[in-house]
Amino acid sequence: MKLYSHRQAPNPFRVTLFLAEKGIKVNTTYVDFMHGELKADEFKAINPFQRLPVLILDDGTAIAESCAICRYFEEMNPLMPLLGQTAKERALIEMWNRRGDLGLLYQIAQVFRHTNPAMAPLEQPQIKEWGEANRPKVMETLAIFDAQLANNQFVAGDRYSIADITLFVALNFARVIKLQVPEELGNLHRWYAMMTERPAVQAALQVMKEKSKT
Repeated sequence: MKLYSHRQAPNPFRVTLFLAEKGIKVNTTYVDFMHGELKADEFKAINPFQRLPVLILDDGTAIAESCAICRYFEEMNPLMPLLGQTAKERALIEMWNRRGDLGLLYQIAQVFRHTNPAMAPLEQPQIKEWGEANRPKVMETLAIFDAQLANNQFVAGDRYSIADITLFVALNFARVIKLQVPEELGNLHRWYAMMTERPAVQAALQVMKEKSKT
């Protein structure tokens, strides 16, 4: 089994954090997408969408998309569930995880990919106006998550889940577009401080900081 990943990119980081919470070690190869490695024929044969992360199973099956990879590991390692235990819990976690995906990660990515000159070779056409149009949408979604956390310890309720992982990844990714959580969103600040104290989060952040390619 091999995981193709990246140390700083948000979706690979989501899998890194998920694995850290599960205590799972996976043979990992870090791919430098900024230098065209995703466009190589060898990688396109693995994932024609040219995106990270990708998990290659022992039988050669390739699983792309970070949440699909997380689901595979959840099914193979059901202890300490991060995707829910009951039908209601799974549905609520899925709902808030999707909201974090579409309402934060996607929109932050649009700002980054369309306003950062370094991303121009990867984002064709790069439309600065579209990138900037997503900034207020991010702020609107942050307020919704803050309201959700007013009466819940974690994003989807009383249990830590992948929805918390996605939100944490999104807030860290927001730093690259110089976006900070407004001070008045106190519930988000409380939750973020609690997240940074988790050993798995500390371990995943350490992986993110490492620069060497392995």
